[in-house]
Order: sequence, then structure tokens, then C-alpha cells
Amino acid sequence: MRSLNLVSVRRAALPLCAGLALAVALVEVQAQSTGPVVTYTATSANVGGAGDSIKIDILRWSTDAERDALLAAWTNPNPQAGGRGRGGAAAGGANGAGQAAAAGRGGGGRGGRGGGAPAPPRTPEAALADELGKAQAVGHLWSSEVTGYAVHSAIRLPEPDGGERILLITDRRLGVWNDLWKPAGAAASGAPTDYDFSVIELRLNAKGEGEGKISLTGPVAVDSTAKTLALENYAAMPVILKSVKRKTN
Repeated sequence: MRSLNLVSVRRAALPLCAGLALAVALVEVQAQSTGPVVTYTATSANVGGAGDSIKIDILRWSTDAERDALLAAWTNPNPQAGGRGRGGAAAGGANGAGQAAAAGRGGGGRGGRGGGAPAPPRTPEAALADELGKAQAVGHLWSSEVTGYAVHSAIRLPEPDGGERILLITDRRLGVWNDLWKPAGAAASGAPTDYDFSVIELRLNAKGEGEGKISLTGPVAVDSTAKTLALENYAAMPVILKSVKRKTN
């Protein structure tokens, strides 16, 4: 009698197991077939590899929490020490330097008793690079290079005229291993930066066409209205991505 019950249970469980396996397979297929929500194509300009075809795939847009985490890293790179980031240091001036010196003297005294020298404060650039390393990739930038660049922040800002601003941040500097992204032409006389990451800003009209500029040729600053990082002086920077076009998938 017991053996019959076991056989019945096993037979009844077979359809259930098959159903679960099918459900799992469907989920995996759906995950593999999920493509970008939007793609931007462009041609590089004013860099060593000018004329290169560029494609940017956005898998999803960053959440507010993800945006806030990157912004906090930039504006407050040393939270435990009460650091106020780049803006705070500029506003604090000599007072901020005095606080840093005082902290150094206090730490040095403790270190003399065996604690070691205090770690130097992190810069906004270093703090942001660390946070980007922990953030999930939300897209990719592809060029003629063998490997692409992971986009760890993607923010879309609709404009009143129907256009849009797209703000992207990669976890690696474009052209970190080559000269394809080295400023050239109109960009050669600019103010090159040495960030370990790249901030890309696209500006498109209502038709989804426009241009893009990159932090390779200018500094990054906080866009307080959008609550995110952007290029400090977009209007004065040279175009690095021309003929940008949006393709909704």
C-alpha cells in the first residue's frame, strides 16, 4: 500500500516538475532576449579616431537612488570625516584647509603611539570612481575598439521643446588604452582632464537628433536642477559625438 502511494506521489509530481522547469526556461529565454530600451548612434569627431562609428545601448535608466549615490560620492567623498566634497572645499577656503590640517595633526599624534599615519582624504574623483565600481551596468558604449565601455549611470532629462538631455557615466575613461579618444583638431587646444571615468552629455532635438560632448575636454560639475553630474561648461566644449541619432527599440 505504501509503495502504491509513493508511486502515485511521484507520478503526480512529474507534471509539476515539468511545469517548473518550463517556467524557469521561459524566464531565462526572456532574460537573454531583453535588449536595450534605446540606442544612440553617432560618429566621433575632434579626437584621434575621428570618423569612428559609435553605438550606445541603454538597457535601462538609472533609478533616483542610483543617481543620488553617485552624486553623494562626488559632493561628500569623505563622509566619516565630515568632508563636503569639491563644492564644500571651495566654499570653505582657508577654513576647510585649517580643519584638514587639524585633523592631520590629531591623527599624526595618535599614529605616533602605534596607530600609523591617517589615510589621506579621498578626492571627489576618487570617491566617484569607487562608487562607479560598485554600481550596476545599465548600458554599453561600442566603437571600433575590441571591447566596449560599461555605462554605470544613464539619466534622461526631457526638455520643454520636446528634446532631451542624456547624461551618461562610464566606469573607465574613454581611450584609456589607446589614442582613439585623444582630443585632436578643435579639441586639442582645450582643457583636457585626467578623470578615470567619462561623463557623456548628449543633447537631442524633438526628432531625436543632435550632438554629444565628453569630459575628455572639460571638467565635471553638479547640475543642481537635475541633481546629477554634468559637463561644467557644455556650450564652450568641442563636439566629440556628431550626427547623434536616437533609435527606440
